[in-house]
Amino acid sequence: MSSIITTDKLNLWYGDTHALKDINIDIQKNSITALIGPSGCGKSTFLKTLNRMNDLIETVKTTGEVRYSGHNIFSKDIDVNELRRDVGMVFQKPSPFPMSIYDNIAYGPRTHGMTNKANLDEMVEQSLRGAAIWNEVKDRLKKNALSLSGGQQQRLCIARALAVKPKVLLMDEPTSALDPISTSQIEELILQLKEKYTIIIVTHNMQQAVRISDNTAFFLLGELIEFGKTEKVFSYPQDKRTEDYITGRFG
Repeated sequence: MSSIITTDKLNLWYGDTHALKDINIDIQKNSITALIGPSGCGKSTFLKTLNRMNDLIETVKTTGEVRYSGHNIFSKDIDVNELRRDVGMVFQKPSPFPMSIYDNIAYGPRTHGMTNKANLDEMVEQSLRGAAIWNEVKDRLKKNALSLSGGQQQRLCIARALAVKPKVLLMDEPTSALDPISTSQIEELILQLKEKYTIIIVTHNMQQAVRISDNTAFFLLGELIEFGKTEKVFSYPQDKRTEDYITGRFG
């Protein structure tokens, strides 16, 4: 399988805090990679580095490389808007815009210049189908998205990310605010999405990592301690710290 994202000696500081230390990782196309580790160990920071969301924080400094499709995303000729279109983000808390379901999905494509109503209609339907929520909302597209349940809002946010046709989906604990039924719907959806997208998911839920991911990366205090096939990381961890974390000795 070919890589879509590769990092080489990636370091990141928030002011004086060294948050990521020499991260080297290879993310395969059309795979699901779970990032696990205790709170504050660098998982979300790493995730947000992959589409340069951390640029929005003034004190951030990065060194090393993140290559997406072979190009270093920190180089001067990279269009950050294009990068963020290709590498979409779904956050921990569902965050629909306070507008209609339809307008939530059409928002991104409109900002990228799609104005034809028939094209927008088709893209809204495709995206909602892609996020397995079309049948639940097709008769109320003009209703405010905030009227949806938490699980539906999160699938709407996934549909919104799909609408701009990304290649990679970054998910920062997308089920942590949801009930068990909504969680299993989102997990099922993530497994379906793998056919078309590369998914990188931060999760605190170790069972979730085992259920849905192909590869798992264990972060601790800003370091990547272990990375490999999920089954292997959980059954035969190579590092004592990984073993201690997954067996619940800390974290």
